[in-house]
Parts: sequence; C-alpha cells; structure tokens
Amino acid sequence: MASFYRKPSGIYYLAVTFQHKRIIRSLGTRSYETAKKLTPQIEKQILSELINGKESRRGEHLSFPALVNRYLTYNNHDWANSTLDRYKTLLGNYISSGMPDNPTTKSMTIRVINSCNNWGYKHGLIAKPVRMEGGSRWDTRNRVYTDSELRIIFDEVRDEQFNSFVRFAYYTGARSGEIRSISRENVLEGSLVVRGKSGRRYVKLNTQAQVILQQQMPLWLYKKDYVTHKFKKEVRRLGIKNAYFHDLRRTFGLNLIKQGMSIYKVSKLLGHASVRTTEQHYAPLLRLKTLNYKLKSHQKIEG
Repeated sequence: MASFYRKPSGIYYLAVTFQHKRIIRSLGTRSYETAKKLTPQIEKQILSELINGKESRRGEHLSFPALVNRYLTYNNHDWANSTLDRYKTLLGNYISSGMPDNPTTKSMTIRVINSCNNWGYKHGLIAKPVRMEGGSRWDTRNRVYTDSELRIIFDEVRDEQFNSFVRFAYYTGARSGEIRSISRENVLEGSLVVRGKSGRRYVKLNTQAQVILQQQMPLWLYKKDYVTHKFKKEVRRLGIKNAYFHDLRRTFGLNLIKQGMSIYKVSKLLGHASVRTTEQHYAPLLRLKTLNYKLKSHQKIEG
C-alpha cells in the first residue's frame, strides 16, 4: 500500500507499507505534479527494499532539501562562485516551485538534481537514487572543428600554458577534468592513467602529447570554470563561433573513426561506458552529408 502526502513544510512524502513494515521517503518537492510523476519509480524502489529485506542503512530518510543543503555546503567541490550560485538558484526554485516549464531551465535543473542525488549516494547519505529522465541531456551536440579551425586555435590561443592544455586535450581526447587531476605519478611509458566517468583507464599518448607533457612544468592546476570561460574567451577573440572546449574531444574521436579506427577502439580510448554511447555520439556525425572534413594525420595539424 502506498500513499503520498504533503507535510506542513510543503514537501511531499511517499509512504509505502508491506507486511506491517513501512518506509517513508521524501519526494523532495512542493509541486503536486512533480510528486505524482516521481511516485511510481520511488514506490517500486521502496517495495523492492521491503520485499527483499534490504532496507538501506545509507540514510535514505534524509529529505531532499536536507540533502541539497549538504550538497551545496560541501567544501571540496571544484566549483567557481558562479556555479554555486547557479546550483543554489536551480535547486531552490525546484524545491519551492517544482520543475520549471522552460525546456532549457528544466534540462539544467534535472541535471543538477541527478548530480546532487549521485553525490548523496556516493557519500552514504541516501539510498541508490532514482535517476530523473526527460531533460538531463540537451539535443546531441554535433559540433566538430575543421582542420583550419584547429590550426587557428593551436597557433593563436594566448597564454603558452593554456595553449599546451588545449593541444594536450585534443591529442589525447581526454576530458578537461581528467587532465586537470593528473600528476607525474599518473604518467607511465607511453600512456597516462586517468580516472574518468567510467572509472580508471589508460590513455595512450601519441608523439605530440608526450612532447607537450615533457615540456609542461608544472602540470596544469586549473579549475573547471576557468577552462570553460578561458577557452570561450579565446575562441570568441579568434572569430570561431559555436565553440566549446569539449568539442576538441569530439573532433579527436571523429577524426580517428574517419581514419579507419574501429568504433570499439575509439570507445575504449575515450573511456565511454559502452560502445553504444560512442555510437550515439558519432553516428549522427557520420551520417551528415554536409561534413566535408579532410582527414589529415595529427602530426600535420601542428606542422
């Protein structure tokens, strides 16, 4: 038996009873419509715990507003003040008013909610969270750089240290966070050990990447927001439109596929959780008839 109700605070809760055992869990919202949508998934999760006798001891009774407070006040986030302010606004509005109607704001809100829940589970504050669907991803981004754009970026980005960071990102296909977290101990013969979204993996270092790494003293100590804003500022100055740092990684992967590398090897090299993820990212690009990128070896791009 399940029922959801609203407490005096305005937050909706779900109560599920099975064989004289009862679990009450916060739905983390003051919106009736949002609570109604969340109920079936969370009811299924609670019933599974009750039936299998596996009620979590990970603090699952922590309300969503309480979790948000812990999440936002945690000291070890690699966030700029602007990011913290944005998360406070998105989560605060969700708790007080429910899911926003604007599609873009809704997508951002769902993404932050999922991030908050994943953080709470990782730190033992809640049971395994139910991932919210329907907005955590924007339309698949298909932007890749042409060879001429890469040359401009490599030749014209100011600040020698940041320039080497940009080139290293392209020549390895590594994520910004993976590069920012490396140390000399992570560097092995011809490869780099990084910890990405799917766990620890080895990134093969081509000649260009090895040279950059040998010349880089010390290694990069950038924060995420610095990389994002610095790169955006540079490409805007260079007249390159609709350009983001992560597009370097996508361009790297596409060029490898067009040079004949199998989708399976590219998937492993990029650290995707599965080949299906790689196909979802690159199949639309390979189908686009307007793509006319001439493939050249990575060695020639800087040459």
